[in-house]
Amino acid sequence: MGALLMAVPASAQVVQSFQVGVGAFFPRGFDTRADGDTLVADLTDQNPLAFEISDFKSAQWFGEWDVAFGDHVEAGANVGFQTRRVPSLYRDLVDESGLDIEQDLKLRVVPVTAVVRFLPLGRIGSVQPYVGGGVGVLNYRYSEDGQFVDPSDNSIFTDRFTTTGNAPVGLLLGGVRLPIGGDIYGMGVEYRYQWATGDTGGLDNGFLGDKIDLSGGQLNFSFLVRF
Repeated sequence: MGALLMAVPASAQVVQSFQVGVGAFFPRGFDTRADGDTLVADLTDQNPLAFEISDFKSAQWFGEWDVAFGDHVEAGANVGFQTRRVPSLYRDLVDESGLDIEQDLKLRVVPVTAVVRFLPLGRIGSVQPYVGGGVGVLNYRYSEDGQFVDPSDNSIFTDRFTTTGNAPVGLLLGGVRLPIGGDIYGMGVEYRYQWATGDTGGLDNGFLGDKIDLSGGQLNFSFLVRF
C-alpha cells in the first residue's frame, strides 16, 4: 500500500472522508473450509453436532476513514464488529431422560483492515464504481458452551471451551458509490471477500479441530461524508 501511495503525485488533491455502515457476513461453505476447521470437525465427528455452517451468517457494523489522492486513488482504515451465537445439539445422542444434549457455539470477530481503492471513472459524476484490495488483522473469539459427551465412556459433562487470537487477513473488494445532493455526502454498496484462518489450540483447548476458518464474503451498505 505504501508503494502505491508514494506513486501518487505530491500535487494531487487530498480529500478525506468518513463512512459508517452495516452489512452481512457469509462464511465460507462446508466443502471449501480450511483443513482442521473445528466447525467441520464438529459436524463430522463420530458423535456429530447438529447445526449448519450457514448458521454463522452475521450482521456487521463498521466505520472507516479514507483519504483520496486525486480522483482515482483512495486509501482507507476500517474497523468492524460482528458476533453470532448458534445453538446446537448432538445429532444422534440424548441424555438418560431422552432430552437433547445442547450447546451454544459463539463466534465474535473484530476486523481491523487497511484498503486501497481504484476508481476508474473518478470521484466526479453520478456513479462511482471501484475495485480494490487490502490486508489487516481479525481479532476473534470462539467458544463452545454447554453439555458434551465424553467419547471414552459416553458420560455427559458441562463445560465451556474458549479460544481467542489475531489472524492475518487478505481481502479483495468492489463496489459503487452514489453522491447525495453534491460531492459532500454519498451512499455506497460494497462486496468484500476475505481469507483468514485462526488457531483454536485443538484438543488441548477442548476443540475437535485446531483451526477456525474466518474466510467469507461481506455485503456492506454505507453512508459517507467528505471533508
